Amino acid sequence: MATLNGKPVSADDLLPLALTNLGHFTSMRVDETGGIRGATLHLERLVRDCKAIWGADLDTGRVRDFIRQSVEGYDRPCVARVTVYDPKVDMGYPAAADEPHILVSVREAGGMPPAPLRAMSVPYERDLPEVKHVGLLGALHARRTAQLAGYGDALFVGRDGLVSEGGTWNVGFVDQGGTIVWPQAPVLPGVTMALLQQHTEHRVAPVTLGQAKSMAAAFATNTSIGVRALSTIDEAPFPTEHAAVRRLQEAYLSIPAETL
Repeated sequence: MATLNGKPVSADDLLPLALTNLGHFTSMRVDETGGIRGATLHLERLVRDCKAIWGADLDTGRVRDFIRQSVEGYDRPCVARVTVYDPKVDMGYPAAADEPHILVSVREAGGMPPAPLRAMSVPYERDLPEVKHVGLLGALHARRTAQLAGYGDALFVGRDGLVSEGGTWNVGFVDQGGTIVWPQAPVLPGVTMALLQQHTEHRVAPVTLGQAKSMAAAFATNTSIGVRALSTIDEAPFPTEHAAVRRLQEAYLSIPAETL
């Protein structure tokens, strides 16, 4: 189920996106009432990334209208993804693309939180980590590598040895003193992470892989999963029912959803 600028999307419309992989997006979980936690932050991300990728302004009123139209009548909770790209983009001369269109797709949302995640550390650094762009080859290749090794997903470690983020999620830790620790590294500024930072005490600090494995607990966050406990990083186990992680899950669910 997808629309482009509010109209049914065609294969021809999608072909430039598939062939060039140039664009940016955000995904947001729509709850049973039609509300979205962090809706304002999601829209701010789209505006910021549209300026970074396309050098163009984005009308958030249109985006809101297209999301409302797409989720109307769809079973909830669901996940609405807004992808911004230019159907006339050409691989040979992408500088000519300057009229971004708004693609909205909707899919079913899973339960929240999902079962604990087993993560495998993988050396990887995303291009333009501050932008939520559609260039997912490296991230998905890392995820596939981890899954072929028997894990659920990849945890990225940079060339400096510091932990950054997961395949499509931010990672956080609970230190031995019970403090929430977010890695200081080039990462996508996730909306769920930002909401949790606004509502909970925490610190931001560089975290090496060795330090990560010595933490009291670890968790993943994004809009689809909320707060998901990590059960392992490589061979290092973590408790999946840590009190601090449960408090984070409760804190996230207590954040009021915004209406579009």
